[in-house]
Amino acid sequence: MSAALIVPENRTDTLDELTRGLDRPELTLPNTPKVSVIVPTKNEAKNLAHVLPRIPAWVGEIVLVDGYSTDNTVAVALSLIPSIRVVNQDRPGKGAALRCGIQAARGDIIVTLDADGSADPAEIPTFVGALLSGADFVKGSRFTQGGGTTDMEWYRRLGNWGLTQLVRIRFGGRFTDLCYGYNAFWRDIVPQFNIQDVDGFEIETSMNVQALRSNMKVFEVPSYESPRIHGSSNLRTIPDGWRVLKTIIKLGMKPAPQTRAASMRRPLHGR
Repeated sequence: MSAALIVPENRTDTLDELTRGLDRPELTLPNTPKVSVIVPTKNEAKNLAHVLPRIPAWVGEIVLVDGYSTDNTVAVALSLIPSIRVVNQDRPGKGAALRCGIQAARGDIIVTLDADGSADPAEIPTFVGALLSGADFVKGSRFTQGGGTTDMEWYRRLGNWGLTQLVRIRFGGRFTDLCYGYNAFWRDIVPQFNIQDVDGFEIETSMNVQALRSNMKVFEVPSYESPRIHGSSNLRTIPDGWRVLKTIIKLGMKPAPQTRAASMRRPLHGR
């Protein structure tokens, strides 16, 4: 499956140009799954105008999770998308933010999207399409054909490759990317994930590995990662890489699930 990679060439659009016509009409048809997009934020006010308006209008719900922002992130989000749902996370960390967003989401399908402008919302149809085609969990990959990144230093690329290879050796599968936050999944598989104590950037790795170990149908789709538009990343290469490694080791020491958790019946969605 190929992704529709639409990378904005002009990132200096005015606010009026970006938000023109954003009444977000209800486009969801009867008996089709509702899509919720979760956007974790922390001081991303300057980036939201480049992200929220690009989310497809047929997305049924946008959940913004605010992580103790000290700028006007929430006010900007509400001005861009008045119908956006705002949730305050209960503990610091991206993992805690995603967990709060997942718990608050009402959709049948959940998509996780970074707020810094690095991930392209125009790729959402590719993720959703893979789920509708039979996947339980869809993960974006910057290193499969059609993907790419201009926001990763060589040492982070090397570290991601090494951790990915470790997962392939220990758990099987054919992952080409591991530490990437652009993912989508059916809401009804959420109970299969044990992420209650996963508060940091390692949450994506934890979910990826648990989906693999539970014999879910995991699809990778190509995704293009651009540099964040404004501000600096909260990612800390060595400490967060160490947390990812510990997560892999911890999961590797646990017995594999005894029952197949994937491919649940979804008759409403034509599964």
